[in-house]
Amino acid sequence: MITFDRVSKRYEEGHDALREVSVSIDRDELVFLTGHSGAGKSTMLRLIMLMDRPSRGQVTVDGQNLATVRPRGVPQHRRNIGVVFQNHQLLFDRTVFDNVALPLIIAGYDHREVGRRVRAALDKVGLLNRERAMPLTLSGGEQQRVGIARAVVGKPKILLADEPTGNLDPILSAEIMNLFEAFNQVGVTVLIASHDLILISRLQHRIITLQQGRLVTGSAP
Repeated sequence: MITFDRVSKRYEEGHDALREVSVSIDRDELVFLTGHSGAGKSTMLRLIMLMDRPSRGQVTVDGQNLATVRPRGVPQHRRNIGVVFQNHQLLFDRTVFDNVALPLIIAGYDHREVGRRVRAALDKVGLLNRERAMPLTLSGGEQQRVGIARAVVGKPKILLADEPTGNLDPILSAEIMNLFEAFNQVGVTVLIASHDLILISRLQHRIITLQQGRLVTGSAP
């Protein structure tokens, strides 16, 4: 599903974010990506999303070499990928429903289909009864659940998460990870970047570790 073949990324200021990284993530797999701050975790996610391009090497997603995706094809590529951020990136002047609906509205979905999909996504994250609430009235864990609902509302093949539990306490963090496992169990390929080694070590999934841009380990547990 996702393959990095000797991928390196050097930014203009000369910083090598990734160095000769080769790793594959299978379809329907849930994988954790860990390493120190600046190890290259976010860079890998950005390359998958085509927010950046590699300096060398090849990234393949769902059978497509991303080097062949031209700028006009980037939006279509991203429709197959849901992204969850640490800071939620919610619009605080819009309701929970409107936040989750935004990707569908941008994609041009019919009004009735938007409503059906949004409510299904909110139901999956346990927030169907909060669809008319404003984000500022929600707890941090609930805000993250809204972010997850927004990420999955388009039924993506791949779900990426960048430090999704970084601002949450251990109990809420475990609940959020359980949600990711639930989506993985219905066929979504999940890649989660996380510093929370204690939490992810309890979950029986493969861990990819980066150190100064290099792959240290990516074996199965």
